[in-house]
Amino acid sequence: MAVQPVTLNLPNTLYHQVQRRAEKSHRSVEDELLEVIATAISTLDELPQEITEAMAQLVFLDDAALERVARSTMASEQAEQMEALNLKQQREGLTPEERQELTKLLRHYEHVMLVRAKAAALLKERGYDVSNPALFTPSS
Repeated sequence: MAVQPVTLNLPNTLYHQVQRRAEKSHRSVEDELLEVIATAISTLDELPQEITEAMAQLVFLDDAALERVARSTMASEQAEQMEALNLKQQREGLTPEERQELTKLLRHYEHVMLVRAKAAALLKERGYDVSNPALFTPSS
């Protein structure tokens, strides 16, 4: 595979984040940056733009912020409305307006879940045990 050299100037804080990730995954900083870029590009090609933008920004968050994202949920009112519309759809069907609202809620739910999953994956890459989201802790 042909390669192209690239010089990249990173702010110290971002460089140190990448350096820590590289150490945790036993890779060089160069390999870690290559992985981040490759993952971001492959993800960006397959998902709606608003989701890809949200996911791309996650790599810049510190661990505490990533934990908050990984634990985030859809607002309870929205979840209740989505459930009610699903049940109504099964019982009697939906009006066109209700179908549109359900589609909007489902898109939002997918957005939340994909961003949560990406945040959890990043935490795992950084050495956290994410098997129990209530107890995100660094692995030994």
